[in-house]
Amino acid sequence: MASLDPVLDKDGVRLTVDETIATVTLTNPAKRNAQSPALWRALTEAGQLLPGTVRVVVLRAEGKSFSAGLDRRAFTPEGFDGEPSFIDLARGSDTELDATIAEYQEGFTWWRRSDIVSIAAVQGHAIGAGFQLALACDLRVVADDVQFAMRETSLGLVPDLTGTHPLVGLVGYARALEICATGRFVQAEEAVSTGLANLAVPADQLDDAVRDLASVLLAAPRDALIETKTLLRGAQERTYEEQRVAERAAQARRLRDLAGVGD
Repeated sequence: MASLDPVLDKDGVRLTVDETIATVTLTNPAKRNAQSPALWRALTEAGQLLPGTVRVVVLRAEGKSFSAGLDRRAFTPEGFDGEPSFIDLARGSDTELDATIAEYQEGFTWWRRSDIVSIAAVQGHAIGAGFQLALACDLRVVADDVQFAMRETSLGLVPDLTGTHPLVGLVGYARALEICATGRFVQAEEAVSTGLANLAVPADQLDDAVRDLASVLLAAPRDALIETKTLLRGAQERTYEEQRVAERAAQARRLRDLAGVGD
């Protein structure tokens, strides 16, 4: 990706913007981009700082691993400097615990906004929170060395960073349950064949493949892409007849806009 002055560069997250394309990069390869509450807050901030010109957001990571998941310090009594440990959180009230997890989730929610298309470029390990961060994006392009795994269940936890909904939507309930319950690795070929990934390429071609995909997305008229994304995202919650109605309403808006006819 092009070298640009960062809009944000903190806590293992860097945001750069090149007119219509924003790039969010995980920048702690020495720790395999392990995640922490500070990183999650930085991800939230990156979403808040996106200019209105941005149409495509690329999520990538430095080093050989996309993200090895949660930093294991989270499971120690000491936790992270300046942060409550997970043990401390467990001892708090239900309201406090719920609010804290909701805050953590915010870094994973904005990637599916209707006004942008997000693409995760995933290489090496994408485990636990790393897997869920890739799932937060609309599209995933993976290197042929990718290894997805959801290890939370084997640690006595559940995936709680918004990953369960897209995982079931992509691969179905039974396969999603098996992936989470076993914690096994899902590699590139299976990821593509099950719909978990859109495309797999050699690792040294990953950035180029994502750049090519972004260019194709940018070639589509922005309003038409926004309407299409909104239609598709809502399809699972609508009945067939409700989706027909939504399609008609969306097309009416597009036709009036193209014809220059006001509401």
